Amino acid sequence: MYAVIETGGKQYRVQEGDIISVEKLGLIEGEKVTLDKVLMVSGEAGVKAGNPVVDGACVEATVLEEGRGPKVVVYKYKPKKTYHKKNGHRQYFTKLKIDSIKA
Repeated sequence: MYAVIETGGKQYRVQEGDIISVEKLGLIEGEKVTLDKVLMVSGEAGVKAGNPVVDGACVEATVLEEGRGPKVVVYKYKPKKTYHKKNGHRQYFTKLKIDSIKA
């Protein structure tokens, strides 16, 4: 059984036991979270697609950690000029372990 969920403006295909990194949710480690924006569920009974979400479906997950991703360096310059700018960014994330999918 798998589901397609939406969180943080992105879509993820998840199964029970999967570990995914999503945009920062602002939760503490070990906390349970219910993701109710389920776009599609597939199981033994077939595929249920929502319009836009599947009614009564939810995905339960546990927060494993919150952290920051690797640094992405942005470097801008203009040739033959004295202009250059270096900037770095580290995106915050929340790591979730999928516990169960309820359709």
